[in-house]
Amino acid sequence: MFGVEPICRVLTGHGLKIATSTCYAAKNRTPSARSVRDAELKTQISRVHTDNFSVYGVRKVWRQLHRQGIPVARCTVAQPMRDLGLEGARRGKKIRTTIRDDGQERAG
Repeated sequence: MFGVEPICRVLTGHGLKIATSTCYAAKNRTPSARSVRDAELKTQISRVHTDNFSVYGVRKVWRQLHRQGIPVARCTVAQPMRDLGLEGARRGKKIRTTIRDDGQERAG
């Protein structure tokens, strides 16, 4: 990871006035309640998703968390799922489009 001084130097080089104490304060700040809660939710969300064969989407994961007594908003489940790269199974056929052959001559 980068040190505090180089970051301040780069920001100052781009015309932003920033004090070194500001960089140190941001670096040493304790994590917010939201970031701590999101970290806990990510473990719960990934557990529910894998327990259900990785086919549950946002809505079903959200409902399963409620059934297990974990109160959380649906939109709060969507963002961590996006961050983790989790998504539900989609129904229907996969769309197959024409694959062109560059070796063939094109029509006029």
